[in-house]
Amino acid sequence: MVEIDSLLHSGYHHPAQRPWQAERTLTKSALMYPIFVTHEQDSLTPIPSMPNQCRVGVNRLEEVVGPLVAKGLQSVMLFGVPDDFVKDAFGTAADDPNGPVIQATRLLKSKFPGLLVACDVCLCEYTSHGHCGHLYPDNTIDNEASVRRLAEVAVNYAKAGADCVAPSDMMDGRMRAIKQGLIDAGVSHRVSLMAYSAKFASALYGPFRDAACSGAQFGDRSAYQLPPPSRGLARRAIERDVREGADMIMVKPAGFYMDIIRDAKELAPNHPIAAYQVSGEYATIHHAAAAGVYELKPAVLESMTGLLRAGCNIVITYFTPELLVWLS
Repeated sequence: MVEIDSLLHSGYHHPAQRPWQAERTLTKSALMYPIFVTHEQDSLTPIPSMPNQCRVGVNRLEEVVGPLVAKGLQSVMLFGVPDDFVKDAFGTAADDPNGPVIQATRLLKSKFPGLLVACDVCLCEYTSHGHCGHLYPDNTIDNEASVRRLAEVAVNYAKAGADCVAPSDMMDGRMRAIKQGLIDAGVSHRVSLMAYSAKFASALYGPFRDAACSGAQFGDRSAYQLPPPSRGLARRAIERDVREGADMIMVKPAGFYMDIIRDAKELAPNHPIAAYQVSGEYATIHHAAAAGVYELKPAVLESMTGLLRAGCNIVITYFTPELLVWLS
């Protein structure tokens, strides 16, 4: 005789019952679309390693974002591509008022007031050496100087109208410094802080670095991004960022780190958890579908389901335009 508590089929035999088994359901409000904004104001330049993605000039942003807002887009994250700006050792151009991020933030808040605009905060796109902070003469990270500069950049993005600042540099202590900077500037009540808390030194960032022109000129970022096997360091970083005032916790990359997403949900149960499905994950799914390994739509939706099941509430993904259509 079969044990009664071993019988499962009755709970999902009807199609209407199957969604009831979901811990979370993907909605449009969960999606955040990353956009590469270039200083070439009229540009709409395809990114070869990222199918269907472009570097977008400020003058073309309304053309790109408007139709997505009409389909239900509620949030974006901006990454600057300072093609025409002089890069220096200190990332001086990161918060230039005429730079792509500040110009794009102002335009989007003007044209789409209800759209949440998040700005990635980092220096790698703007430094001559391609690292995410300031360096000592021996080319190791000067954490204290880096944190001061990152806080300045975050505050200037907030003053330009950003609704959220998201430091991706992985410097120690930058959450506290940025939060204090927002308080001192009188904008902490309207600007949230999304912490790239568990950002790993991953092989999956290659297409992004091509898109943002942000590759390191020497060495790599393993001294400040987390080692991929380091679950304990990730847990410590998540707990630290919660203590330092983060409003949201992010795990990056997403698909290879669903155990860390689950850890984040357990360690920060009262915080929204974001998962960044990075450029390499996006390209891999696209190219596999193009090769006939599987169909694109069900594969993308299954990847979203896995992230939600692991515990995230926000998915930062380049598949957002397609998902806005599929979720309709």
